[in-house]
Amino acid sequence: MALSGGLNNRGELRIHESLDELRTDLADYVAELSEASVKERGVFAIALSGGSLIGLMGKLCEAPYNKTVDWSKWYIFWADERVVAKNHADSNYKLAKDGLLSKVPIVPSHVHSINDSVSAEEAAEDYEFVIRQLVKTRVVSVSEISDCPKFDLILLGLGPDGHVASLFPNHSALNEREEWVTFITDSPKPPPERITFTMPVINSASNVALVVTGDSKAESAHLAIDDVGPDCPLIPARMVQPAMGKLVWFLDKLAASKLEESNLNK
Repeated sequence: MALSGGLNNRGELRIHESLDELRTDLADYVAELSEASVKERGVFAIALSGGSLIGLMGKLCEAPYNKTVDWSKWYIFWADERVVAKNHADSNYKLAKDGLLSKVPIVPSHVHSINDSVSAEEAAEDYEFVIRQLVKTRVVSVSEISDCPKFDLILLGLGPDGHVASLFPNHSALNEREEWVTFITDSPKPPPERITFTMPVINSASNVALVVTGDSKAESAHLAIDDVGPDCPLIPARMVQPAMGKLVWFLDKLAASKLEESNLNK
């Protein structure tokens, strides 16, 4: 059971007493969205991030999900990736492969990782081209209100500085409105070269989930969720506002420790 939760204008809050409860709720949530998407569209297009997220998705590799989820219909993307070799310790692909993808029967050709043999700029261009081709074939839907891809689910973490994907505070990439995928070469946290979905793509998804754990994220969770007023810094996570989709926050007690009481008691 969730410790508390509710809806505010920043989405649905699911706050959990323990990490184990959060993992189970997250697995249930992803499995339910997968089933609904496969029933409606025949496929499930999901974008992952790095960090602690993959570990928190681990229950999907266990019973009952490993048998009940239709893994053959999953198409995997990355909301952001480090421009490093796929076997590099910093690779989000490697993290996901080791922690999730190698443990469930996903079709290898459905896993869309970046081209790691080119520059960050070329990798971003290549990745956007791949997504555009899959939008044409409707593996990825298209937004009703823009030309952006409409992923069934984008899963994001939250940095202590409020960054999501590789969209960092006060970085020019945050303001990119034309490209679907952009690149940075000066990430404030290593490695410096990355590709990332742009904010319009994130906000075009059918579902966006932010998974946030630990007390180091409590301040950024507060700034992203609470009604903090115009004088507080506008962090990237606060700009996540799906236009036609649903936003859900999965938080543990520590990450939720600075949220306003009004949000905890709904």
